[in-house]
Amino acid sequence: MRMIFRVSQLFVTAVILFSASALTIAQEWPSKPITIVMGFPAGSGVDVVARTLQEAIEKTLNARLVTEYRAGAGGNIASEYAAKARPDGYTLLLGTAATHGVNAALYKNLPFDVEADFTPIAPLVDVSNVLTINPELIDVKTVKEFIDIVKANPGKYNYASTGNGTGTHLAFAEFNAKAGLSMVHVPYKGGPEAIQGLIKGDVCCIFNQVQTIIPHWRSGRVRLLGVSTKSRVNAVAEIPTIAEAGLPGFESYTWFGLFGPKGLDPQIANAVNAAVRKALETPAIRQKLIELGNAPRSETVEQFRATVKNDRARWAAVVKTTGATID
Repeated sequence: MRMIFRVSQLFVTAVILFSASALTIAQEWPSKPITIVMGFPAGSGVDVVARTLQEAIEKTLNARLVTEYRAGAGGNIASEYAAKARPDGYTLLLGTAATHGVNAALYKNLPFDVEADFTPIAPLVDVSNVLTINPELIDVKTVKEFIDIVKANPGKYNYASTGNGTGTHLAFAEFNAKAGLSMVHVPYKGGPEAIQGLIKGDVCCIFNQVQTIIPHWRSGRVRLLGVSTKSRVNAVAEIPTIAEAGLPGFESYTWFGLFGPKGLDPQIANAVNAAVRKALETPAIRQKLIELGNAPRSETVEQFRATVKNDRARWAAVVKTTGATID
């Protein structure tokens, strides 16, 4: 009996010491800059949103945020790096619906588990894509006209994406499946390169985030046909939804959010979550995000965890329905 009591006592003592250690870590954090790992290039939509929120988050956390770009493989390079980082709150991942929704269904041998190896922290925004064309290659003015001409010429037209397995890739794959279109997919290494390919005429069209397309639309170099969300986007309010403009029932959107490695202290996750939500509720920041074409999204850690789980199931269904591949 004394032996059993002794073992139990040691176990309880170990638990108390571990809990005290974790509490100390959380209380001392942050004591140095926090690295935000990003799987997409500088100037991409994800980057723009992060930089819009950065100063406010830094002020709340009293710590500097440093962006580390590890672009490629649909965000998987950055995700793997972040998944294997120490869960001390100094390495976080800026993920998307693609990195934590699409990729789980599209890539068969990921070197990490998108659910088990991460701690969801906070969403940032919901993002609408917009069907954008180079009018010199396909001179149409509506979604219906676009569908009609592409359907009449199967395999003739190509479309860009920001990379295999990204939200822009899956959005177009879903659009093609629902409209009965046959097009050639041309993946690029991120949004800036894909947009340049569109402007130069290497590809005729793209689904891309509203905020990154707006400057090129205003300059007259591209034409917008329809946004991918259920409702119109304030930043381009004159552009109809794809559902109302020629493909009823179509909807596709993405989100951006912060993740930590598995085992991240809940106090740290909640602190970052609170800092993000405070930034999103700041009127000037909120207005800027909306003007860029984003919808700010404020959720608790647990709510965001549920969002990520539900979205994984949604994108798995899209991958299965469209037959999309990373080839």
